[in-house]
Amino acid sequence: MGSGGRATEPNNSGNEVVKRAPSSKPPFTLGDIKKAIPPHCFNRSLIRSSSYLFVDLFFSFLFYYVAATYIISLSAPLSYVAWPVYWILQGSVQMGLWVIGHECGHQAFSDYPLLNDTIGYFLHTGMLAPYFSWKYSHRRHHSNTASLEHDESFVPKKKSTLKPSARLLNTPPGRLMRLVILCTVGWLLYVCFNVSGRKYEKFANHFDPKSPIYSDRERLQILLTDLGLLVASYGVYKVGMAQGLTWLVLVYFAPLVIVYGFLVVITWLHHTHRSLPHYDSTEWNWLRGALSTVDRDYGVLNTVLHHITDTHVAHHLFFTIPHYNAMEATKAIKPILGEYYQFDDTPIAKAMWREATECFFVEADEGENNNKGVYWFNNKI
Repeated sequence: MGSGGRATEPNNSGNEVVKRAPSSKPPFTLGDIKKAIPPHCFNRSLIRSSSYLFVDLFFSFLFYYVAATYIISLSAPLSYVAWPVYWILQGSVQMGLWVIGHECGHQAFSDYPLLNDTIGYFLHTGMLAPYFSWKYSHRRHHSNTASLEHDESFVPKKKSTLKPSARLLNTPPGRLMRLVILCTVGWLLYVCFNVSGRKYEKFANHFDPKSPIYSDRERLQILLTDLGLLVASYGVYKVGMAQGLTWLVLVYFAPLVIVYGFLVVITWLHHTHRSLPHYDSTEWNWLRGALSTVDRDYGVLNTVLHHITDTHVAHHLFFTIPHYNAMEATKAIKPILGEYYQFDDTPIAKAMWREATECFFVEADEGENNNKGVYWFNNKI
């Protein structure tokens, strides 16, 4: 717990005990945290960033070549093994490409905004993701993290808003169903229907330029995003017509399911933990919200995914730090953050089930008159 510690710790009986993160105003400022980080961590190198991009592209095209040339001709039972291996490898590498596109949206790729947006636009559009649309909604997530009224993604429900049917979703079959949906179509539900997002007065999605998510000055770029997706979709359609639907699903779409499964699970786990507070408008401020996230350990995938997994706290505090400096920055800020730094090395599959079980809604502690605007995860309806 705290600097280099864990958000859950075993007690004498072997069960996990949740130690809450501090929810009071921190004794340090953002400036104090920044001073602890070596200045070079904020430097963005076009050459170094491009090297990671080219390596990921190389492996992605290599895996495509192997799949389209060799795996496609395999017969059962070898094909039953080869295809899942390809999907996992390709999906993991493409999630790394997604992270680079995400860094472009944060202007962390280089010192050149136009170049950043161009690279991010083509990377995300190639994976059928709305680049500018998500860039702006994600920026608002960073601006309103852990705000129950204004955060943009994985906004927890208050206990008082739950419907009677919620009890069914809080059973083991209900949790399993929620996790399956999260890992398969969770991304589509979010970008198309704003599921788990901020509640707006009218329908919101990531493709309508008039969506309430966006300001007037952003609407032209939403149209540009839609145009890119139409062109990319037409290209995918032509490939499918030439190669066949089965080929298209096996080679192209199946790895995308892995990518968006990764994206949704990683984002969800960063902001969902019994130790993390959420705030209403009476208590929320930017720094307290930014600290309401937890770093996770994905093993070797930490490197493949460019450490978006285990440096997320630092990312929320300083999102222009490039990923190759994020580990050093994280190490530097831990002594300043102390108990405000949250880390959990629980195996990811176990953490997913635990968070689906324990983090069903949020509520304020009873009898805490001074903390009525601070909400904590719970599952006891």
